[in-house]
Amino acid sequence: MARKRYKPEEIVSLLRQAEVLHGQGLSMADAIRQLGISEVTFYRWRKEYAGMSGDQLRRLKELEKENERLRRAVSDLTLDKQILKEAAGGNF
Repeated sequence: MARKRYKPEEIVSLLRQAEVLHGQGLSMADAIRQLGISEVTFYRWRKEYAGMSGDQLRRLKELEKENERLRRAVSDLTLDKQILKEAAGGNF
């Protein structure tokens, strides 16, 4: 069975829905089950996305993309440095 990938906006929406259902008297486990996600997933999401607004979520996504780009740049430069070090090491 294929897993569904939720976007951060959808995750925040589901977290809010779970809180509303819990506030209406359902147990948290029943509210989570009604949303179609596992308890582990819910609590992991809540730990990561709790209390975020849409603007904060967009900023988080931008920062994650920037971080990924910078990591890739660092790894490329590290590889170049190792190649140059090996090439220079053979001459001396």
